[in-house]
Amino acid sequence: MVSIEDIASEKDAALQRIAAASSSTELDSVRVAVLGKKGTLTQLLRNMAAIPASEKASVGRAINATKAAVEQTLEDKAQALKAAELIERTQAQAVDVSLPGRTLPLGSQHLISRITAEIIEVFHGIGYRVAEGSEADTDYYNFTALNTPADHPARGLQDTFYLRDLSGDTASIAGESDAQLRPQTSGVQVHTMENEKPPIYILAPGRVYRRDVADPSHLPQFTQIEGLVVDSGITFGDLKGTLEYFCREVFGPDRRTRFRPHFFPFTEPSAEVDVSCGICNGAGCRFCGGTGWLEILGCGMVDPNVFAYVDIDPEVYSGFAFGLGVERIACLKYDIPDLRMLLAGDMRFLRQF
Repeated sequence: MVSIEDIASEKDAALQRIAAASSSTELDSVRVAVLGKKGTLTQLLRNMAAIPASEKASVGRAINATKAAVEQTLEDKAQALKAAELIERTQAQAVDVSLPGRTLPLGSQHLISRITAEIIEVFHGIGYRVAEGSEADTDYYNFTALNTPADHPARGLQDTFYLRDLSGDTASIAGESDAQLRPQTSGVQVHTMENEKPPIYILAPGRVYRRDVADPSHLPQFTQIEGLVVDSGITFGDLKGTLEYFCREVFGPDRRTRFRPHFFPFTEPSAEVDVSCGICNGAGCRFCGGTGWLEILGCGMVDPNVFAYVDIDPEVYSGFAFGLGVERIACLKYDIPDLRMLLAGDMRFLRQF
């Protein structure tokens, strides 16, 4: 049977447990233990049926008063703990606004992309525009239309990387012959001459693929930029002046250039262009093999046979073409000894540029 003394004792015990709670979690546990479905104060209320009728009123008032006091004390304690915990969190998360801020490192273009943009900008300044094409093209555009028939020995190092469909048959594009990854961007020039009439002044940048073994001076995949000019009255002097201007703009006015006779199937006459070594200033060193010169690109006057494939009259128009590797230009400009360093992804190296 519940007595007034039991109620007073339960009240004192509950208030002591509330006062001892040091966190909101502990306080919630006390609330459940006292006022929950199986709480001690709840059990006292359930035992009211056993109390004599003459005492029910006084015992009921005592239990209700105790419950009200416990609930109010719980509320006051909860507010006090929330305030204390807020202060604690604020102090733990405090920011010293006098400290210097943490800045994110700024990104930049990869050196290959930057040199590509610089080269395009140089030629934009003298009236060239960019022409783009697919990285996969047919044998006709990669070789035949460039005066390189199937039995030509110049195909030996480039006639590779053929594409096949899922059935295992050699793929083809637009009903033409075998498709392959392009070994140079010259196919873009052929497409342009087929679709446009002279005058033509274009650059054809993009990735190309060859079966070269990666070493300090060769890559199986690299970025190439080819240029093409077709107009009336174009001479080798125009080619020479254009490329000398390009070298001065990219390498600086102190670097000299020279043209050496060479052979390319799609140009006649053909030449390779060298620039004076930036390390020894042409005196000769290990970087340039003691010659004082570094090869940068190939060029020449467009062979009349190429004009025949695209229905341009070689008696009316002439032109020149040139091709260069962007990675090689980057290495020669910044005296980088190995092309592979540009693709290794070493940020310690790339941040220098």
